[in-house]
Amino acid sequence: MASKKAVLFNLWGVVVSPRPAETFLKFEETHKLPSGFLEKLVTNEDSAMQRAERGKLSLSQMIPELDAECVSAASDQKVSLPAGFSVKSLLEELRDSTTVNKHILQTVATLRRQGLLTGVLANQWVDDSGCGDSSGRLLSLLGGHFDVVLQSCRTGLRVPEADLFISALKQLGVPPKQALWLADDEKGVGAAEALGMTAVLVKDLPEALKQVETFTGVQAVTGESYPASCNPEEVSHGYVTVKVTTPPPTNTHTSWYSWRYQIPALADAGFRVVSLDMKGYGQSTAPPDIDEYSQEQICQVKGGIPQVTLVGHDWGGSVVWNMAQCHPERVRAVASLNTPLFPVDPSKNPMDFLKTVPIFNYQLYFQDPGVAETEMEKDLARTFKIFFHGSGDEVTRGLFVGLPDEIPRSSILSETALQFYITQFKDKGFRGPLNWYRNVVSNWKWLCSRPRAKLLMPALMVTAGKDPVLLPVFSRGMENMIPNLTRGHIEECGHWTQMERPSELNTILISWLKDTHSNMGVAVTPKL
Repeated sequence: MASKKAVLFNLWGVVVSPRPAETFLKFEETHKLPSGFLEKLVTNEDSAMQRAERGKLSLSQMIPELDAECVSAASDQKVSLPAGFSVKSLLEELRDSTTVNKHILQTVATLRRQGLLTGVLANQWVDDSGCGDSSGRLLSLLGGHFDVVLQSCRTGLRVPEADLFISALKQLGVPPKQALWLADDEKGVGAAEALGMTAVLVKDLPEALKQVETFTGVQAVTGESYPASCNPEEVSHGYVTVKVTTPPPTNTHTSWYSWRYQIPALADAGFRVVSLDMKGYGQSTAPPDIDEYSQEQICQVKGGIPQVTLVGHDWGGSVVWNMAQCHPERVRAVASLNTPLFPVDPSKNPMDFLKTVPIFNYQLYFQDPGVAETEMEKDLARTFKIFFHGSGDEVTRGLFVGLPDEIPRSSILSETALQFYITQFKDKGFRGPLNWYRNVVSNWKWLCSRPRAKLLMPALMVTAGKDPVLLPVFSRGMENMIPNLTRGHIEECGHWTQMERPSELNTILISWLKDTHSNMGVAVTPKL
């Protein structure tokens, strides 16, 4: 078996920007200091900054010592420091200008999804400032994306010292020849190559990512990159009553795992996220009675959160619209993927409607208890390979009739995800999930009995151009029922929006959530 490959990234200039040297240069230009004055000072091995990066000083200890070094160097060079000069203001400027390169994070997520190992090496000091925007938030963010994050202040080693590379590779269990290093400085590239690593000098990011693709063999690095996802083995699960002071967005659909690419992105954007296993799925309760899965029962929320922003997909979309209609006092804002708000018509039995629309034939097939369960539970791996396909996959119409025994796994369904779904369904089967479809008439009767008024809370409707069942055309006219409706659309996307186009969806969701919560006066605190 071939050894695993790893890709290591330098923090400054690659994962985050700008490099400190760029901030120092800008500071020098603004305050009319000689070019290179600060850079020359801090690159001295005995400087307070380098000692702090090796863990010999904390940030609060470094600042006064670096202040004194600046004053001394200015005196020796006959340089006039600006009035009120302080290293603290310089470092605050560096902190405030630092941004995370999202393309790198997406690349890392794609690499890890394909089994590659990743790490980031960071020249940093121990931040004991207690500031809300401290480097601790950055490290928390990086820890969720990379397999290894090595800080110079924790090891006593700085980039580009060879021992720091060796330490990272040892933790990853990868030999130098199986590792790639990305940095924007020639010293780091030279040090990595001296150890036998492949190294890329990052001047043009798209070109550098092409070299990553060549080294790793992962084709999606420069194309549709996947954001970070939640690994079920690395997160805690349980049954809890959640009480929060600000309304979180709550994702609903089937298994919480459907939202694995959205949870980290929303959390990194500053939102609290509660992702549920819906009744009958995953670790939730799964009573056998059909009426337990009616929308009336599902919408009887008894959690400890007084008001939430609800986000749902497919059946979850139905739930969030029904919550907004029937329990508007519990819903701060509402968003649905693929599933539009269908107006209820008391004069038309929904089963008659389903019989007239061929794309809904599968729902008729699901009505007889035990029939579909038997077919779907016979071979779980095959079932999920049939279910999860992207907009570009070749699909045979119908449920399982006429399909070959061997079904290729879609690119949107990793082997890890496939095994997770098999584990989740092997005990409880499909009785609970299929019971959702067996309440069509009872749901209709319940909604007909409820007052029908316009939804006045902020709402988002995201349609997918290649969804074969929940067609975008079904969402026409929703503005008549929802005055405060925002729309999003992803044309090259099938039914599984969260998994097929996670980056595009995350951009739409986060933009809407920030606008919505900002307009409501709800504080959103980003992690960086």
